[in-house]
Amino acid sequence: MERMDRLNAFQNLLEQKEYLTLRAAMTRENEVDIAEFIEGLSKENAVIAFRTLPKELAAEVFSNLSPDMQQVMVDSFTDTELSEMVEELFVDDVVDMLEEMPANVVKRVLRSARPETRKQINTFLNYPENSVGSIMTAEFIDLRKDMTVRDAIQRIRRTGADCESIYTAYVIDEQRFLQGVITVKELLLADDDVTVETIMEPDVITATTLEDREEAVQRMMRYDFLSMPVVDHENRLVGMVTFDDGMDVLEEEATEDFEKMAAMRPSEKPYLKTNVFILAKNRIVWLLVLMVSGMITGGILGKFEAAFAAMPLLVTFIPMLTDTGGNAGSQSSTLIIRGMAVGEIAFHDFFRVLWKELRVSLLVGIVLSAVNFVRLAIFYPGQEGIALTVAIALLATVMMAKT
Repeated sequence: MERMDRLNAFQNLLEQKEYLTLRAAMTRENEVDIAEFIEGLSKENAVIAFRTLPKELAAEVFSNLSPDMQQVMVDSFTDTELSEMVEELFVDDVVDMLEEMPANVVKRVLRSARPETRKQINTFLNYPENSVGSIMTAEFIDLRKDMTVRDAIQRIRRTGADCESIYTAYVIDEQRFLQGVITVKELLLADDDVTVETIMEPDVITATTLEDREEAVQRMMRYDFLSMPVVDHENRLVGMVTFDDGMDVLEEEATEDFEKMAAMRPSEKPYLKTNVFILAKNRIVWLLVLMVSGMITGGILGKFEAAFAAMPLLVTFIPMLTDTGGNAGSQSSTLIIRGMAVGEIAFHDFFRVLWKELRVSLLVGIVLSAVNFVRLAIFYPGQEGIALTVAIALLATVMMAKT
């Protein structure tokens, strides 16, 4: 059965109040698909469907819901249910939720949490918004270097269920100083009596809690890590950044870059959930700026009205010049923003990028100008002066647009 057919079947079971059947059917489904199904329901039905889920699955589904739907669920919980949900979720998921919630909801969630959980949540909330500390998780596997492989595997089995990722374990001492890293694969392939110290990697690539999250995630992607340890200023292990959280960061940063490229203020909410007036407000400022610049251009062209009257043929080339310049500029900005998003280009590369784009624009401009000169010379014989003027103007336009 296709995914959409299964979701429609869930809808029918919900409408027919076949809650036990719905529960059994949803437990066989992926938590992301269940979250999508719940998102499409009314608030009342969404709460009913969510309450049919087993506790552990409910926590996984909850972390995949949108902030608005999460608030609907929180409002429907009793204090006891809310406390159980907070304890079931990973700390970084709770923090992500609270950052999108109004103050009264945040207070209720913190009040419902156990003291040690509340302390941990508050620690995460105190990190700057775009720092590594704000996206890390505190649930990870830690080992000691004097452990045998057998002891390490037993510890992973004992504590792994409460960890967000168990593919990588981190070796620390009694003061939590990071000493090495080891993968579960390496543990499984090693002899049982070998110590962790003999097979761990002592040179660990880390991130710090106050480091910019985008830079840290790009470093994690560069080394193809599934997770990366996060340390404080004394090199004590405090958490880790997982691959899925890294992908969320890159998506957010890329979205923000593209919105800036389109001369829009970045929006934190999805398009379909953003108010019309907010969308208009995010766009109007730059549209006004662009409109004023267009008026200035029109004023400049008006100064040459006499020249256009004497040679009206020149007017016909203005759309071609402006469109070509716009297209050339879009190509450059798209490639550069893409390079910034994936970490290929940084701010300190400004002059290298400028020099490269100058050379590219010169080559492209010469080719386009030559093609247009030949075309105009063929279609407008005897107007070589105009053809040369248009060719030079096109070269200048392309070079200015690309740089």
